[in-house]
Amino acid sequence: MSSVDVLIVGGGAREHALAWKLRQSGRVGRLYAAPGNPGMAAVADCVPVRVDDLDGLVSLAVEKRVGLVVVGPEAPLAAGLADRLRAAGIVVFGPSAAAARIESSKAYARELMTRAGVPQPEYGRFDEFAAASRYLDRLAEQGAAGAVVKANGLAAGKGAVVCDTLDEARETARAMLVERSFGDAGREVVIEERLEGEEASLLVLTDGERVVPLLPAQDYKRAYDGDRGENTGGMGCYAPAPVITPALLEEALRTIVRPTLRALADDGHPFRGCLYAGLMLTAAGLKVIEFNCRFGDPETEVVLPLLEDDLLDLLLAAATGGLDEASGARWRPGRAVTVVLASGGYPGKYPVGLPISGLDEAAALEGVTVFHAGTAVQDGRTVTAGGRVLAVTGVGPTFASAISRAYAGVDAIQFEGRQYRTDIAARVSAA
Repeated sequence: MSSVDVLIVGGGAREHALAWKLRQSGRVGRLYAAPGNPGMAAVADCVPVRVDDLDGLVSLAVEKRVGLVVVGPEAPLAAGLADRLRAAGIVVFGPSAAAARIESSKAYARELMTRAGVPQPEYGRFDEFAAASRYLDRLAEQGAAGAVVKANGLAAGKGAVVCDTLDEARETARAMLVERSFGDAGREVVIEERLEGEEASLLVLTDGERVVPLLPAQDYKRAYDGDRGENTGGMGCYAPAPVITPALLEEALRTIVRPTLRALADDGHPFRGCLYAGLMLTAAGLKVIEFNCRFGDPETEVVLPLLEDDLLDLLLAAATGGLDEASGARWRPGRAVTVVLASGGYPGKYPVGLPISGLDEAAALEGVTVFHAGTAVQDGRTVTAGGRVLAVTGVGPTFASAISRAYAGVDAIQFEGRQYRTDIAARVSAA
């Protein structure tokens, strides 16, 4: 079969993992990344085009005559990059802007789920603080202890604030609606019932009708051990998540994923790409915390190392409407654990430009892969360039071995002020 040239849009650890996996395909020809990162440069040609430069990205795809564009981040999808590429005759893995509203508008997602009968928490949407405050008063009358306040728009994965008390929820709503703490993303907020239970991430590849699930995973959003501190973009992850049994996976596909895809298609916005369902296993069953319109991060870094199949074949099939649902995806036996190395101070203010050592030593360890998230090259040295700097993934036959390998990789890497959680996958270490 002829080779396919591929362009990956993005420059984080998620995109590095996608590039790393695609490079293993015997069918991938030239592999481009825009803008890419120093880690991706080892497997792809990095082109300095920003993810928000839609004109530049379309021109690049046309100029290079790529056979597939894989869009990593949510922002260009919400801005209509996939629409622009399809209009230019380029095959693209990623939903239209209208379908991407399932992530770019929390209110739209909740209303879509209501129409589809998808299990979810009670919620209200507000663009005025007084109305939000009255809703919280009603929650108090119903005996609620806390709530979740979400900026309606995109907020780099940090727009959902889990509040332990209703007073905290009220102050969070005030900060978003009155003080504009999340800018335009928080001009409208969604206030939700706080669910209790165990969280899990389910990513599925879909061509709008057919679905191929990836391995369920569990991530760690809080900054510090014991789930303390602020929410982050994700501090670690493990897969496959034992909490999502085969029966629960089938339930999630039947009651959540398929009804959501049908509702999107009924709205005239069929979804082609990766649909990410953030799930909560409550006493009343599975409920949806949120949907994302793209591969998760750090879920991608922990799931793809276990994928046996050719990723290019799966992405092309989803992008062109030919996904083989019956065959699904094949997986290697074993377990994977990803630990994120972050800059000191993250998710608050943090320094950049700090030299990183030990990358080659970590990558040489058995079962260890290092994905670059926020790095750059200065004067020939790799330095920090973001809040989340690296994602270190360990793969082994058991969770205990995968944990050991991931943290051996972490120990090999040094930069000033580095921070990371020491409890990633601890809850499943005996599995």
